Amino acid sequence: MLSICWSTTKTSKKLLCHANVLFSFNKDPLSYCCIRKLSYVNVYMKWKKNRSYDSIETIYRSPELKPLISLKNCIAQAPSGCIPISDVSKRGLVLDVPIKVAKLLRRYPSVFEEFVGPQYNLPWFRLTPKAMEIDVEEKAIYEDYKLDLQLRLKKLILMSREQRLPLRIIQGVQWYLGLPDNFLKNLDSSFKFVEMENGDRGLAVEGEEKMMSILQKNAVQRGQSNGGWIEPIPFPLFPSRGLRLKRKISAWLDEFQKLPYVSPYEDFSHLSPDSDIAEKRVVGVLHELLSLFVENAAPRKKLLCLKKFLSLPQKFHKAFERHPHMFYLSMKAHTCTAILKEAYEDEAAIERHPLFTVREKYIELMNDSDRILKQRRSNTHFAYREVADSESASDLNSECAVEDCIVVDKSSF
Repeated sequence: MLSICWSTTKTSKKLLCHANVLFSFNKDPLSYCCIRKLSYVNVYMKWKKNRSYDSIETIYRSPELKPLISLKNCIAQAPSGCIPISDVSKRGLVLDVPIKVAKLLRRYPSVFEEFVGPQYNLPWFRLTPKAMEIDVEEKAIYEDYKLDLQLRLKKLILMSREQRLPLRIIQGVQWYLGLPDNFLKNLDSSFKFVEMENGDRGLAVEGEEKMMSILQKNAVQRGQSNGGWIEPIPFPLFPSRGLRLKRKISAWLDEFQKLPYVSPYEDFSHLSPDSDIAEKRVVGVLHELLSLFVENAAPRKKLLCLKKFLSLPQKFHKAFERHPHMFYLSMKAHTCTAILKEAYEDEAAIERHPLFTVREKYIELMNDSDRILKQRRSNTHFAYREVADSESASDLNSECAVEDCIVVDKSSF
């Protein structure tokens, strides 16, 4: 029997242990029982910083990009293609703008162009030509990949126990799924609006469509699976450089990889919640969830709202820490962001989201704006310096002239 527990640098917490799982199959392949024996050994697990993941701009600049695109949409949807600042100055909370709207618009001159309006000399804003080009490309992607985006939404809903989710939960992850603002108006007939508990309005998926996770699809393509149920599909592992697991943890991980894989779209009510196979189901849900997102990453706190609906355990976020070969936790920008390693280490395994390249182009404009503002500050500094030098030179000339006058007056005596 193998016994494992994990601990942080300051405290030692018993988070995980080995489970002896015995399967008893009947005529129904879904019915089996799990018998679990517990014992604990404290093992130290160190978090390893990885600069390559911390430097992915589409991830750590995503909080800045989200309000920028919201304001861009407001301007692009205007009939004249431009708006006065008064149209959005009071909508900062709705548009998720963390600062004054005017300040944010002026922070990105490569995206927003400011000019004096036709009345009362109010500031107006319009998109720059480059921003307009990217906006057209973005709208074309929403149209061309409409079915792909709806499939991602459908998979998220089907991962829930009741195959339905409240609209507020879907809207909470709308940015990460890459859904357009009007996605609720363009859904196909497989989606249905329903009333949920507490009076919430929800979205459900009708029919009994069977889904395969991205892990199952890749396993079938590699010949590791035939697409059947309860197969021991291993997770792709990508160890970080310099990160070494303890011998007991490594041995447990080898056994963990051999356990049956439970798809996020399959019934899991027969699993013992404290078993290692239940742990593998949790990891599979997180793997599939992040594979649906644009950047294949999300702030860890944003995933907490899905805990109840995806039937995840109370401390499911600890799975990110227990499996550092699959997930990386970035602490950049004072935010704990969970990143799926496979999406960046094996590009053929997970197809890039259609919007990924578009958001990269917006971030390039944001970087251009940073350079423009830096140049403006530099020019302003030099301008002030030239004025100061000219003033000091004129003062010095005036003092010299006064001294000459004094000398002349003294010589006359």
